[in-house]
Amino acid sequence: MMLETIGQRIKARRKELGLTQQQIAKAIKGISNVAISQWESDTTKPNAENIFDLAIALECDLVWLLKGEGNRSKATPATQGKKVPIISYVQAGGWNEVCNREDSTGYEYLMTDLEISDNAFALEITGDSMEPDFKEGDYIIIDPDEKPLTGEFVVAVNGDYQATFKKYRETGEIDEFGRAHFELIALNPDYPKMCSSKQEIQIIGTMIEHRIYRRKR
Repeated sequence: MMLETIGQRIKARRKELGLTQQQIAKAIKGISNVAISQWESDTTKPNAENIFDLAIALECDLVWLLKGEGNRSKATPATQGKKVPIISYVQAGGWNEVCNREDSTGYEYLMTDLEISDNAFALEITGDSMEPDFKEGDYIIIDPDEKPLTGEFVVAVNGDYQATFKKYRETGEIDEFGRAHFELIALNPDYPKMCSSKQEIQIIGTMIEHRIYRRKR
């Protein structure tokens, strides 16, 4: 059977994997099963970012999905990608200690083809403290197993386990335990710096991906 349209290829591959439209929609942030149905019927077409996420969710070759060329089931580990749970800032505060990552129920996910640890998680940006680079509604993927370098972006918590997302910079000072002091800096100058020499701060993880979704200006 010739699969001449992208909708036909999406539907055929989904059925080949034994997945429902709802399951595919859940793997693509911001997409409903109605959108999947419209794509499969060629009523509408997925955009470039959705195409990439579809190729990961359907474990298929991107060129095959776009043009129908090549082997549909070609899927290297990088192409298959990983599901990263989207959690709240409240959950981020205790992620290392209390989150059971074996239980995948109840989470929405982002898909990524990056090399990340099993402890990685995603957050939706809230507020304007990191504007203009990070805007409310953007997503970031954080890996707790990656130690930050000066100039990178991190999620950290204070003594009350309130999480924050900021730029990391070591100050050159060392505490009594031989640990480097650091500052957390907001990109928006209206927000003050946080310093580990003046308050308790724990780094939760380092940002490894910034996901920007379609915006209207």
